[in-house]
Amino acid sequence: MTGAAPALTLVSHALCPYVQRVAIVLHEKGLAFERRTIDLANKPDWFLALSPLGKTPVLQVRGQSLFESAVICEYLDDVAMPALHPQDPLQRARHRAWMEFGSALLGTIGAFYSAPDEATLQGRAQELRSRFVQIEHALVQRSGPGPYFAGADFGMVDAVFGPVFRYFDVIDDLPGVDDLGLWQGLPQVAHWRTALAARTSVQQAVGPDYADGLRGFLRARGSALSRRMGALAA
Repeated sequence: MTGAAPALTLVSHALCPYVQRVAIVLHEKGLAFERRTIDLANKPDWFLALSPLGKTPVLQVRGQSLFESAVICEYLDDVAMPALHPQDPLQRARHRAWMEFGSALLGTIGAFYSAPDEATLQGRAQELRSRFVQIEHALVQRSGPGPYFAGADFGMVDAVFGPVFRYFDVIDDLPGVDDLGLWQGLPQVAHWRTALAARTSVQQAVGPDYADGLRGFLRARGSALSRRMGALAA
């Protein structure tokens, strides 16, 4: 006799930051789920039938499929405790805005690691730096003390930014990245990043081979950053 199908299945890609944010929320809420990993370069037909946009994540809930990470996270916050959004409507809206900021920042990171030449890489680095400065200002304005975006309590904005900062656990070690000055003079961002990296749910959102997988992905981009990595290996 076969066992019952899991109530929740997270269709994933090993490196996808949007998958990570959903996995973080699932872990924070203590929800058991099965993870089903696919290759986005060779998407199976069954996946395309579930995901109209052909993107991960997809969360299968009792045979029905939800797509888009923000929608999935909102659903999970509706159905399971603890709540990861503030109760106050204005603060809740503000947090959702910063979630969108985090999604836009992922695009800036992609432009950085895909920059075709050193001049473009330097420009993209400055764009990243300006975004981190904006985050620093937001953290300074927090209403209470604590390691997370809103203070003492881990919330949905933290789930979004855990995967953002995780990229730099690998990128910061690449040749010359320290010279770009991405993090200088940003103590609040540094503390937040450290707190997120230490959070169990953030750690559990990726597999043990994530860092190696990301290095391989970056090396294969054919970008300025890829060439720096090639020079290091030579």
